[in-house]
Amino acid sequence: MQWNGAGMAARGQGVAMVLVMLWGVWQGLAALSAPESLARLRETLTLEAFLGGRTAAAVNHVMAHALPADYALRAGGGLLRWEVFNSGGPQLRAGCDNWLFLTEELRPWPGAEAAMVERAAGLGRVAAALRERGIALVVAVTPDKARVQAEALCGAPWSAQAQARHAEFDRLLRGQGVQPVDALGALLAGKAEGDVYWRTDTHWNQRGAALVAAAIARAAQGLPPERDARFATALAAEETDGPGDLVRLMSLERLPAWLRPRPDRQRLARTEAEEAAGGDLLDEAPGPRVALLGSSYSVNANFHGALQQALGARVANFGRAGGGFAGSARDYFASAAWRETPPRLVVWEVLERALGQPVSAEERAFLAAPER
Repeated sequence: MQWNGAGMAARGQGVAMVLVMLWGVWQGLAALSAPESLARLRETLTLEAFLGGRTAAAVNHVMAHALPADYALRAGGGLLRWEVFNSGGPQLRAGCDNWLFLTEELRPWPGAEAAMVERAAGLGRVAAALRERGIALVVAVTPDKARVQAEALCGAPWSAQAQARHAEFDRLLRGQGVQPVDALGALLAGKAEGDVYWRTDTHWNQRGAALVAAAIARAAQGLPPERDARFATALAAEETDGPGDLVRLMSLERLPAWLRPRPDRQRLARTEAEEAAGGDLLDEAPGPRVALLGSSYSVNANFHGALQQALGARVANFGRAGGGFAGSARDYFASAAWRETPPRLVVWEVLERALGQPVSAEERAFLAAPER
């Protein structure tokens, strides 16, 4: 009986191993056959790409990011952290009442003071270079979500360095002769009538975006160009869930609503140019004379539309998600748009949480000579 038992155990292990292998083969085939995977692989199906290793690299990428079980495993870990430990994982801090905050804006950064001095000086050089060309600059520092909605942190750690960052950079900018827009004051005042940031997203909501746009327009009064356009904003008839990028960072976005942080709700705003006198559409007029540089905040929550409406002028949006402090500006001042159709007014939306982060070599070169 012992021999039979050992034989059955060995056969069972063999069957289990075969099943695991078949499951692994299915996972791999499913990953490789997904439409986004096929699109990535199709570009490497040449002999040159195969010999150069690009085909193998594409397969490795698919296997690392597209396995059907990958999301289930990540979601399981995220659900355990959220439900049991009220944690958003290493990239997030959970406040109260479903408020989520990026760790990036709460933590201290090494060398933050020197980084802010360098960035403020760079902005001063940008302002001076633009002024020499007769171009006005308006700078608005986008406050951290934690700064505006601090009461929702509810014990989430917020470093002393992060708490002092906004006031310190404001002081440094004024020392460079740059008077920043009081975006923080506008958001704090507007918060009395309702939230100005999303609970489950890192960005301001549509109310917050409109408040900052209005503050920028007040600061830009008397500056070129002339206000000669009209815009109207309409809200969608139906409410939908807000963007929720922080829920995606927790890997919970596909789970039922009752298993994840409560989604924000919104009626999407859309701002469009009205017809000018005589029936000609504004988009047939000469190109925009206002350039918007900025972070992902500049491309979210209808900020671009709200800014156009508040300024009464068309605005070319060069904001870029993931660009940090100066990525958008660096790209813009090296572009054909800057060389061929320079603006009369530059609005630079600056991300507060990027101010104290390490300065890259590319950013340092740009800040030293912003207009080449």
